[in-house]
Amino acid sequence: MTTGHLARRSLQKRLALAYAAGIYAAGVLVLVLVDVPLAGVHAAKPKGQPSSSMITETGSGISLPQLLMGSAVALVILIPVALALGWFVAGRFLHPLRAITAAAKDISAGNLDRRLDLGEPTDELTELGHTLDDLFARLQAAFDAQRHFVANASHELRTPLAGLRTLLEVALADPDADTDTLRSACREALALGGHQERLVQALLALATSERGVTRWDTLDLAHVVEETLASRRDQATEKGIHLVEHLTPAVMAGDRRLIESLVANLIDNAIRHNHADGQVEVTTQTSGTQVALTVANTGPVIPGDQIQRLFQPFQKLAPDRYGQGDGYGLGLAIVNAVMQAHHATLTTGAHPEGGLSITVRFTHEPPPTRP
Repeated sequence: MTTGHLARRSLQKRLALAYAAGIYAAGVLVLVLVDVPLAGVHAAKPKGQPSSSMITETGSGISLPQLLMGSAVALVILIPVALALGWFVAGRFLHPLRAITAAAKDISAGNLDRRLDLGEPTDELTELGHTLDDLFARLQAAFDAQRHFVANASHELRTPLAGLRTLLEVALADPDADTDTLRSACREALALGGHQERLVQALLALATSERGVTRWDTLDLAHVVEETLASRRDQATEKGIHLVEHLTPAVMAGDRRLIESLVANLIDNAIRHNHADGQVEVTTQTSGTQVALTVANTGPVIPGDQIQRLFQPFQKLAPDRYGQGDGYGLGLAIVNAVMQAHHATLTTGAHPEGGLSITVRFTHEPPPTRP
């Protein structure tokens, strides 16, 4: 017999004893309520006066000693009856719980598409079943997303590796290759290696963001944005993009490295997916108990039903937009992961004339930790 089985039987025994104790106590109470008044009536009857009640010393009635003796026998007989009823009730009570446990074991073994599907009546156990169904659904979605992510990451990593291998094989197979040809092949190999290195860095940033907040620091979001914009001005100037900032103090609690990653990816995404003579507007402000960061940019028209998809890993509105080819579809996924790690809220809006506006709202204080 397994430990779980013993524990389950132990629980049934404890419940059976509790139910039996309740049944026995109720029986004792009933007998006390009946016998005590009758004993009082018998004690108050004058000597030599015949009784009109059924409880007499002679005749066809039941005497008080007989009644008390019968009550004692009844209490003795009630013990096994109460235990049997308690065991039966406990078993009926634990039956759906056993079914839930068996199904949960089967689901946790890898059958994540199965559900408990507990129906009526609606009680605490069915609520537990619905909660477990929701948990299994989230787990299945998480595992599916993880498999999808691994498949996409493998594809993205395999592409530059395959290109690098082909480039080197062609260079080595050319018997007439001269120094300039080999130098050109090396430059292309370095470019592919750089592409792969940036992709790995983006994957590491995403993994770090999904790991969650490891420490809560007090920081001014406006200072983080100001530093990030200063490091991107040259890049924006080269692409003819005008940076506009409206920064007011916005003190918040968060992981500084993750917040810096969120701000950098929002601004990089706004610069990358823009057009010449475009604009990126960054705003920080405080409203009540929240601080908000808004990054709005000009650019291509984005269908409203495609916005949420862009916050998933390796999702792009169009492959290599504007021939840039330097995006991996991970920037907004990192933003989404950092937002969730900080229990923040994110709202988006597509401009009719083109471009996107993204607002992330944080709280001043870190969320309360669970005990």
